[in-house]
Amino acid sequence: MFSRIGHAAYKHDLSNTLEICRFLNNPEKKFKTIHIAGTNGKGSVSHMIASIFQSAGYKTGLYTSPHLHDFRERIRINGEMINEDEVIAFTKKITPLINEIEPSFFEVTVGMAFDYFSKENVDIAIIETGLGGRLDSTNVIQPEISIITNIGLDHTHILGNTIELIAAEKAGIIKDETPVVIGKANSSTRKIFLAKAEETQSKIFFAEDRYSSTSQYLSPDIISIQLTRKDTQGVNTFEADLPGLYQQENLKTVLTSIDILREKGWELNDEAIKNGIRFAKKNTGLLGRWDIIRSNPLLIADVAHNIDGLTKLLEQIKISKFESLHVVVGFSADKDFDSLLKLLPIGATYYFTQANIPRALNVGTLKEHANKLNLTGTTHENVNDSIEAALHKANVDDLIIVCGSIFVVGEIDRQKFN
Repeated sequence: MFSRIGHAAYKHDLSNTLEICRFLNNPEKKFKTIHIAGTNGKGSVSHMIASIFQSAGYKTGLYTSPHLHDFRERIRINGEMINEDEVIAFTKKITPLINEIEPSFFEVTVGMAFDYFSKENVDIAIIETGLGGRLDSTNVIQPEISIITNIGLDHTHILGNTIELIAAEKAGIIKDETPVVIGKANSSTRKIFLAKAEETQSKIFFAEDRYSSTSQYLSPDIISIQLTRKDTQGVNTFEADLPGLYQQENLKTVLTSIDILREKGWELNDEAIKNGIRFAKKNTGLLGRWDIIRSNPLLIADVAHNIDGLTKLLEQIKISKFESLHVVVGFSADKDFDSLLKLLPIGATYYFTQANIPRALNVGTLKEHANKLNLTGTTHENVNDSIEAALHKANVDDLIIVCGSIFVVGEIDRQKFN
């Protein structure tokens, strides 16, 4: 129940996950995996890589978290969510063990994913960590490759309050003699990753050392990115249906990882790579990243909820064309919400709200802190009331952004506003 109540639900070792895997006859050992961690970008990278494998004809599992609308979003094969009957049957099977060892919701979900992927004989499964890396429930696999997208300040009360401490936790997914790709690093985190790779005798690759982006073109629903591979000076242009400007960084990570996987023998041709990137959202059902819900006015949802993610979202907003900006925002109470509020533009109109979970920051408290920073607006009981108010006030050429919390975005009634 970490999603709902936070730190109190976090487990501090892998013993329950290992016990669940033993109970299920160790399904995690019966299929190939790719393991992905990072503060931001791991969801987009996971979905793009899964889409590439799908496009290449592989039966591809994908495990991500949290979900936005349907629990089954977490566990997919070739973009299709796990069947409801499978969820029910697994839950019945594992209930005696749940009663015995009292695992967390996330630990049970990881077991469900491993069991399902094993039963369905996937060729490969892309496994995204939930939180951190070293002690994350997913960290019982022996992957083909480990990927760490980037490091930012998030979940500091659990992972540590410095970039270096968080990097050390994420580096915990680096396995013995297993290649690792780092999406973005600074001088201090690079040292930590290099030390861990040396300790585990793993080859390490830094995506920003291999690729550079030379140009990009952004439309509301597609981004076109031109990348140069530094060692060969080869230039390629990729289109993605994940149109956030920040996807440039993620794409470098994806391509570096694919290069290494090809060297390991995976048959991922150029056409599959381009198609996988172009149709990642369509192939995998990814939601919540510069997610266009409607036009005129443009209504976009984005799960940006920490400093790094929100900074990138605001960079995207700055290059977007619109008359006035309307921001529907709510945070979780365990975030550094004052630092997040300081990033937001003063000139926008705000609609303060909260998710329907105990972990949500009270909307009155949010408005009080925002007002001190000259961010003004109205309060609303839920995200859908906020969006209605924004649509009522906005002109057709305005931009409405919903952000601040995965759970706020997850409660959007998409059918109502489509």
